[in-house]
Amino acid sequence: MARILTTHIATITEMREPHKALAAAGDHPVAIMKNSKCVGYFVPAQIVNTDEPVFATKAQVLAVLKRSSARAQPVLDYQRHA
Repeated sequence: MARILTTHIATITEMREPHKALAAAGDHPVAIMKNSKCVGYFVPAQIVNTDEPVFATKAQVLAVLKRSSARAQPVLDYQRHA
């Protein structure tokens, strides 16, 4: 039996009015059930992250590499001799 990833469920018939299913779930994700099997999830728009991704600059990447080089060096040495 598959595990359902939310505590809120609705049937396909109940999804005729999805706003009611979301309201009943307190604006949490809703598992959509058909014949006692989960066929998908309905997720409220406010949960989905719509922010634009933020990319690191070359200087930021180089700074992280410099800070982590001591920690990464044993792995690099092992790979070089493997």
